[in-house]
Amino acid sequence: MVTPSPTGDREKVVSKLPSQLRRDLKVRAAQIGVDIQDAVSEALDMWQTRTDDLPVIDTTGGVAWSSWLRPGQWSELKATCAQREMPIVQGLAQAVDLWLQERSAPAPTPYPRRIVLCNQKGGVGKTAVAAGVAGACAERPELKVLVATEAVALQSSEEAATGEAEELLQNDEAHPGLGLRVLLVDYDPQGHLTAQLGMQAIGIDDPSLAKYMAGTVRTGSVRDLIVTIDDDRFGGRLDILPACADAFLLDIMISTDRNRQATLQRALEPVEGNYDVIVVDCPPSLGVGMDAAIYYARRRDNEAPSNSGVLIPVQAEDSSADAFALLLEQIESGQADWGIQVDHLGLVVNLYDARDGYVITSSLEAWKQFKEPRVVGVIGRLKDQREAVRNKRALMSYAPASQQAKVIRRIVREIV
Repeated sequence: MVTPSPTGDREKVVSKLPSQLRRDLKVRAAQIGVDIQDAVSEALDMWQTRTDDLPVIDTTGGVAWSSWLRPGQWSELKATCAQREMPIVQGLAQAVDLWLQERSAPAPTPYPRRIVLCNQKGGVGKTAVAAGVAGACAERPELKVLVATEAVALQSSEEAATGEAEELLQNDEAHPGLGLRVLLVDYDPQGHLTAQLGMQAIGIDDPSLAKYMAGTVRTGSVRDLIVTIDDDRFGGRLDILPACADAFLLDIMISTDRNRQATLQRALEPVEGNYDVIVVDCPPSLGVGMDAAIYYARRRDNEAPSNSGVLIPVQAEDSSADAFALLLEQIESGQADWGIQVDHLGLVVNLYDARDGYVITSSLEAWKQFKEPRVVGVIGRLKDQREAVRNKRALMSYAPASQQAKVIRRIVREIV
């Protein structure tokens, strides 16, 4: 399926691509700082110039895939595939494989992946998305988990009308769990994440993350505060740093620190080596504490692009867009003030229900128009997450085959 962009400078194409090639393409493009659509265009140009016989790629079980290409490039691919007597998906797979061979990956960096969930507006589901992302990262690798074919719980009316996209999106994929070591940081003094997972908040007079950030605790480290979530689905790989109500005073506690933007990093550095991924659930605030979270998400020396960054849950409504603009302004100011680069991992449109009418559906389409950050997933307003919270369990454990769980797993495979 080919859909011209409104500006006419690109065409959206929908096809299939083996899941491993799709993942490798996304990772390599991020590592070398190239937009995926530009990588695919370059790959197709490289493939068109080759006259030798390239290895046949196993495209069995290819998954839905889309990109934006130069006008006419997809037609050229189809024509060349016809000349070479091969399916279009084979030509596309060969092109991507060729590009991956030509564009070697940089050396790995020693940093854990840091995913900071933030939005100035409350009620958008930051906590649910943070818990879901962490759980999807930590599921045991020997498990077979269901992953949505696309990180979206719906199709646009235009795509649905063609029938082609519907055919591509109808089947879920089965993958091994990612098996990553994950730390969930409840950075919100309200402690919703801690409570949702059935954990006890830290006492107001006890050592806490805020006190370590402020330097008022001189012994031990946050390592002493971390608790492992006892759930067989994660096999001891999912830990949480619980909330403490003293974080309501965090802005005051760190305001006089000369490097207050670095206080979260200073507190978490002693445990970073124990984890592959650190997920930070931020409060709905634009204060100094949020500055510290933004700084923590920055790209460090020699760190691959998009290895870490901010993931922003939003809702399909106007007030969410207003809060989003304020957050972007704070991130941009921080980058300028501190001379850093903060990567946008994407937008997650949460709690979506098309039955709420035109305001909601049109807002979703407006979010989809963003190129940076782009929408990486749409999570429906379904009962499974609410039931998981009521039962004080992680969604991936309470309802592992639910639509919400499958879409979150796809989001994770888009950004991790």
